[in-house]
Amino acid sequence: MSEPNGTAHLPRGARGRLVLLVLFGVLFLPNAHAQLPDAGTIERQRRVMLDAAERGDVSTINRVMMAGGNVNVRDDLGRTPLHLAVAADKIEVFKVLLSEGADINAVANDLDTPWLLAGARGRTEMLGLMIPKGPDLSKLNRYGGTALIPACHYGYVDTVKLLLSAKINVDHINSLGWTCLLEAVILGDGGPNQQEIIRLVLKAGANPDIADKKGDTALSHARARGLTQIIAILEAAGAR
Repeated sequence: MSEPNGTAHLPRGARGRLVLLVLFGVLFLPNAHAQLPDAGTIERQRRVMLDAAERGDVSTINRVMMAGGNVNVRDDLGRTPLHLAVAADKIEVFKVLLSEGADINAVANDLDTPWLLAGARGRTEMLGLMIPKGPDLSKLNRYGGTALIPACHYGYVDTVKLLLSAKINVDHINSLGWTCLLEAVILGDGGPNQQEIIRLVLKAGANPDIADKKGDTALSHARARGLTQIIAILEAAGAR
């Protein structure tokens, strides 16, 4: 029997190894190639996941996940489906994504994590669901702040209560030089919600005498704005 073309000059052992390699390629390489992920399918799944999260479409999220979709895909701004569910206030989708292992500490291009975004938007229920998952309290938003600071600014009383229960740093100073107390006084409307928030953070141990970059305290800002009720709260707490 004649030798295969191009192998006659090879030693018998080398010819045997060559035959094995050919057989391996025939038997296994086509299957390996067939199992490579389809780039088009992955991109479609990414778009569908992001769109469904923003619309609150639970059934579509479930279908994509059953098909092997990635729960932590990103849009062009670095946001995951969980970011989008928080922003759109889609609690049912949020729960599904969380149960599928969505990363609550994923950082978007603007430095928001789902945790930080939920604080800034007053998504109290979502924050409560994230606490057992271990939010990274060292991560800061684009202003160098915690989730608590914008919650105080916007007057989200229930959100502030929950965040304080998470042992968040009540005296953290952001890149503007403001604590949550300073931001509540400087940017808040001075109304009942802001007054209650100031009581809450003071009760949680906030230092009323921390000054901003110009040396102005929460009390001096309250006096400059004529916020009489807040002035009274601060003075009762011993603010100077």
